[in-house]
Amino acid sequence: MSTPPSPPPGPGHTWPPPPPPQAWGPPPGAAGPPPLNGFALASLLVGLLCFPPLGIVFGAVALVQIARGRQRGRPLALAGLAASVVMTVLLAVAAERVVTAVGDRLGAFHEIGGDVEGELTDPADLAPGDCFTTPSGELFGRPSMYRVDCAEAHLGEVTAAAPFAPAGGAGSDAADRQAEDECWRAQDAYAMDTWALPADAEMYYYAPTRGSWAAGDRELLCVLGTVPEERRGSLRRDRSTLTAVQAEFLEAANARDAAIGRGPDAPVGQALAEYQEWAREVHGALGREAEVLARQGADPGRGPSVAAWVGELQRAREAWQRAARARTAAEFERQWDAALAALSREGERALRGAYGLSTRVPQWLEAPGDGGGEDSDGSSGSGGSGSGRGPGRESA
Repeated sequence: MSTPPSPPPGPGHTWPPPPPPQAWGPPPGAAGPPPLNGFALASLLVGLLCFPPLGIVFGAVALVQIARGRQRGRPLALAGLAASVVMTVLLAVAAERVVTAVGDRLGAFHEIGGDVEGELTDPADLAPGDCFTTPSGELFGRPSMYRVDCAEAHLGEVTAAAPFAPAGGAGSDAADRQAEDECWRAQDAYAMDTWALPADAEMYYYAPTRGSWAAGDRELLCVLGTVPEERRGSLRRDRSTLTAVQAEFLEAANARDAAIGRGPDAPVGQALAEYQEWAREVHGALGREAEVLARQGADPGRGPSVAAWVGELQRAREAWQRAARARTAAEFERQWDAALAALSREGERALRGAYGLSTRVPQWLEAPGDGGGEDSDGSSGSGGSGSGRGPGRESA
């Protein structure tokens, strides 16, 4: 049996010794971390999620309070202030665009609802012979069309409205060329005496775009426009308004002009084979016109003019035939010039007078040598009419 040890000698000692004191908090006199400023967090949240201008105010207040009251959150306040400024700028830009768009819409609505004569009509409901005007006074794009009586002032006259099946897909270059060809044929059948058309007359076409095709648009609308001047009265002069002899001659003459005006777009040196094929087509069109005139030449009043013009056609055919056989671009161009020079303005003017048609040489034939007038750049889609064609074409 053991005995407990004796307590150490001396006063002030007890046995066993007391346990050490436990630390439940900071030592007396120590302070906690400074509080987080609420406006700093609010600035970031409001600037990003709610109302950026208010976030700018919260950020500024937070920076002032942090500086005065030894509070935490300065980086957060700076981030909130920066985010609020950026979002406010973006909001202002977006608001400006919205206001502009709304203003444009209201302007268009005001324009459509303005003092425009006629009945607002969907282009799909227009038919050949219909005349219309537009609030803008233009025919480009897809303007609002108001159908009016052709005796009233109007800007456009529909020559054809038919289903359209673009070979190369809607909106392609091939589709544009196809639309041009179809609308030229429609205009030549609608206003057969092309020399009688006013100088400001233009051919416009409205073909399906890629977007409208996807929405179900399948119609080609061909228009004979007289922008910028409004016109009264129809420009229609088709077979129903002509004699059979006049119509047969004009059909052949228009086919000749169409063939001459649809040459290749590339330079001769880059597409000689295409130009040779074109020369053969023109040669054939001139031959068909000569055949028509030969059948009609027995009339004493037309005889001399017909005979003279047939002689010019023959000389032109020979030049086009030589061009089709040319081995070089330079030789083709020489024969091309000779072919165009073989057909005189005076000869055709006299012939048309003998048929009782317009004898005013149109503007698109006034340029010497090329037959294309001031707009004869041969461009596809809009602008010039091409050699031997007119009036100009516009892709609307």
